Amino acid sequence: MASKDRDGDRTANPVDLHVGLRIRLRRRELGISQEKLAESIGLTFQQVQKYERGANRVSGSTLVAVAAALKTTVGWLVGEV
Repeated sequence: MASKDRDGDRTANPVDLHVGLRIRLRRRELGISQEKLAESIGLTFQQVQKYERGANRVSGSTLVAVAAALKTTVGWLVGEV
């Protein structure tokens, strides 16, 4: 969950940032636009942007859908080795 820094600005949770970066990395590896990914999982591209920035947390069901759309595993997206 996002917390607030000293100035009261919202900061993303490090785990949410990590997952978002992994989503972006895999999406770019496959040459898929945010719009195309969003369409394939039934979301708006703005929501995908928020996930990739770590501004919004990805729910479990959405993470499974994203992994399938990006032809990878949930484990890879969360950084399991």
